[in-house]
Amino acid sequence: MSEFNLNDHIFRLLQREPFFAALSRRIDKKEDLSIKTAGVRINPDTSSFELRYNPDFMNSLDDNQKTGVLIHEFYHLVFEHVLGRLPDELEGAMTKPTKEQRSLFKLWNVAADLSINQLIQRSMLPEKCCVPGEKPFEDMPFSKTAEWYYEALKKKREEQGEEGEGEGEYGEGQFDDHGGWGESEIDAATKDIAKERLKEAMKKSMSEANDANNWGSVSASVRKDIAKRLSAQIDWRKVLRFFVQTSQRSTKKSTPKRLNRRYPRVHPGRRVTRLAHIAISIDQSGSVSDTMLTLFYAELNKLSDIATFTVVPFDTQVATDKVFVWKKGEKRKHERVLSGGTDFNAPTEYVNKGNFQGHIVLTDMMAPKPKPSKCPRMWMTDKSNASRPYFKTTERVVIIDK
Repeated sequence: MSEFNLNDHIFRLLQREPFFAALSRRIDKKEDLSIKTAGVRINPDTSSFELRYNPDFMNSLDDNQKTGVLIHEFYHLVFEHVLGRLPDELEGAMTKPTKEQRSLFKLWNVAADLSINQLIQRSMLPEKCCVPGEKPFEDMPFSKTAEWYYEALKKKREEQGEEGEGEGEYGEGQFDDHGGWGESEIDAATKDIAKERLKEAMKKSMSEANDANNWGSVSASVRKDIAKRLSAQIDWRKVLRFFVQTSQRSTKKSTPKRLNRRYPRVHPGRRVTRLAHIAISIDQSGSVSDTMLTLFYAELNKLSDIATFTVVPFDTQVATDKVFVWKKGEKRKHERVLSGGTDFNAPTEYVNKGNFQGHIVLTDMMAPKPKPSKCPRMWMTDKSNASRPYFKTTERVVIIDK
């Protein structure tokens, strides 16, 4: 195996690209000799996006090209080419694709490359690339989306009467690996977790680039597109579900009953079991409305299908005799068991003493900042209270939309 280790070169390669450098720190990178070049995908074991690369391929490039390849792969993540933007006709079709679907999937790969290679300086990319205006894409205009290029390539193929497995001469311009895109064997929960983790990584990377007032080679129009994607209103229910899912411990075991898609009947497949030990601390003060409690309990009833919770009622102290385990599959109605003031240290101390993977606090935020939590903590409140919190926090605050 080559001695090339990408992690040893990242800082030097991306020192002039603050946004991509920040994003790179939050993306796992892994040597993989099973692919010829490089590519991004979801790792089903970590529920995160990762960059895989063949060290021999990376060693064959000069530093300028290495940087270009990295930016190319990160753009695939930024523009959601790996997951979320597959054409409808290709969604879930990659387990047992037809001949036509395999051909269309390759066209989508080329279209995705056409949309991002024009954003990268040409000298920073390998010689063979899919670039609008260059052979065999002389008739392809600049500044179009992957979807536009996909439809144009399909139309061109139909006009030329091409059939078969591939995309013809187009494939010669692809230098990266798109294996793993759209794989239906990855369960929906894993995909959702990976998508939310990527959004968080992009938000933090964007913030770093803004603070430094330096985005490197990222154009103003692309920055605007990234900001628009990240500023889209997020359903608090999805955030809650994501927090629970990412707090779950995953146990994986081999099973001959589930085929391994990459190596069928060679290696066993895996069955994933997710276990969660989540604390739900509920502020019992009178300023927390019944409406908020009703909305929150309604969503917990749904989440109880995938996890078990420990509900911790509190005001200035925890009502230990009222703490209960909300077992998986149970349905419950909300109830108010206390009516005093608010002290966030009380539930924090209670949860810190337990073996919890996550802590959610439903509250009006009207109390002093508590001591640190030993596990990830998230706050949930309504719009009014979120706009005038008693304390500031870097922890996530989610607004419950009534």
